[in-house]
Amino acid sequence: MPAPTSPRKKSLMPSTPLRRQLRGLGHALDPVVQIGKQGTTASVVAQATRALHDHELIKIKLGSECPESRFEVAEQLGKEPSVNVVQILGRTILLYKRNPKKPKYEKIPRESQPAKGPRRGPGKA
Repeated sequence: MPAPTSPRKKSLMPSTPLRRQLRGLGHALDPVVQIGKQGTTASVVAQATRALHDHELIKIKLGSECPESRFEVAEQLGKEPSVNVVQILGRTILLYKRNPKKPKYEKIPRESQPAKGPRRGPGKA
């Protein structure tokens, strides 16, 4: 996949059907983390990490007094391990981190699902 042409979009996750689904689901979410005049501090990053662990998909709202641009904040939060920036829209950032044990939004790979018996059609015994 080619690298993003705009340096502002370099922190976004690749465009996939999953990203499209997450953007749709994120529309109805309320912001869980708000960033104010202090900017992106260690406590804000810790709060976002905890919220991602609990919810997998979160919305972050930047206050108008935030000293950093939305792209700088997204890049900082996207540097965390396995955190994906799904969307930057206005002063809102949508983040996603897959839960390794119980993913809500991604399907579990076929190899890790339990094997089922042979399928039988209707009326066959």
